[in-house]
Amino acid sequence: MTSQQRHASHPWHDLSSGQNPPTMLNVVIEIPRGSKVKYELDKETGMVYVDRILYSSVVYPHNYGFIPRTLGEDHDPLDALVLMQEPVVPMTFLRAIPIGVMGMLDQGEKDDKIICVAADDPEYRGYTDISQLPPHRLQEIRRFFEDYKKNENKEVRVDEFLGASEAHKVIQEALGAYKDQYVAKKQR
Repeated sequence: MTSQQRHASHPWHDLSSGQNPPTMLNVVIEIPRGSKVKYELDKETGMVYVDRILYSSVVYPHNYGFIPRTLGEDHDPLDALVLMQEPVVPMTFLRAIPIGVMGMLDQGEKDDKIICVAADDPEYRGYTDISQLPPHRLQEIRRFFEDYKKNENKEVRVDEFLGASEAHKVIQEALGAYKDQYVAKKQR
């Protein structure tokens, strides 16, 4: 290496949260719809690794990832499930519109999931609130998260689905927590 170190960009820290957070976001996809592979962001390197193959006979019902420059209560980037027609390759980012939030406790720790639609998918981009989705879609999402860790003997509790305005609040809090944790430290 030369005297000047080269670093790859980091999807959590270097990518913008979006054009107009909390209403228009960037979401980095870690897990494509239909996958049993649980990919996870390595927070140190910015690469994804295979965390595990799901133990239950379920697949991710939609593309799953995180919102850059956010920090959830679980000390990870804020999770997002993106509804759209097609699976997306891991580590691709896309524009997403948050339409709701699913409250969840994962082994006693708060782990909310922001429910989004892909802004550039003509089939989904017209949804503006989770209440517009068919009830069966919400049942599928709930059931996936209730079941996906059962065979690992891990406890997950799924709470209510809340609308877009509540999702915006959760996103704003996570943007602020990220800024407090990471941006404030750089300025010291």
